[in-house]
Amino acid sequence: MTGRERREQLLDIGRELFAERGFDGTSIEEIAGRAGVSKPVVYEHFGGKEGIYAIVVDREMQQLLGMVSASLIDDHARDKLERAALALLRYVEENSQGFRILARDSHAASGTGSFASLISDIASQVEHILAEEFKERGYDPKLAPMYAQSLVGMVALTGQWWLEVRKPKREVVAAHLVNLAWNGLSSLEPKPQLQTTGRKRKAE
Repeated sequence: MTGRERREQLLDIGRELFAERGFDGTSIEEIAGRAGVSKPVVYEHFGGKEGIYAIVVDREMQQLLGMVSASLIDDHARDKLERAALALLRYVEENSQGFRILARDSHAASGTGSFASLISDIASQVEHILAEEFKERGYDPKLAPMYAQSLVGMVALTGQWWLEVRKPKREVVAAHLVNLAWNGLSSLEPKPQLQTTGRKRKAE
């Protein structure tokens, strides 16, 4: 093997083990053993388990972000929402190992933060879309970041659940997610208030 081929082999093996057992449950010995090399070879390429993990997590995050970004190309807001939901679920389906690694809450060794930070990165790409919709509908565009976090978080958490059950089909899951999100958004109250809080105050 060339140095590059060996490096990619070790990354692939590390990815498999991290998905199966997480960062703490994976050892350099296991990675080296599966690759049929000695531990010093792994250290030479990555400096340790942390080095492999950081690259694996970064690659997965970039791939997921890239798929979501590429989906936000339609003019209509609902089409963007549908494509974004499908993109995230497609990543879960086609890259289940990678999603398991990300959804575990990335270890501090990754250097790229947690699953929550990934959700924030995706949400930041959705914010401007919601802000434009909010302006057109007379809502406060300053609240768009909060709604973006809510929408992306809803899809991501559903993706974690769907990763294990794999039913119904991806398109069906996406359709129901969009149904909940879009029909909820289309009937937003400009200035919502908690009804239970209001009743308590009246009772007092």
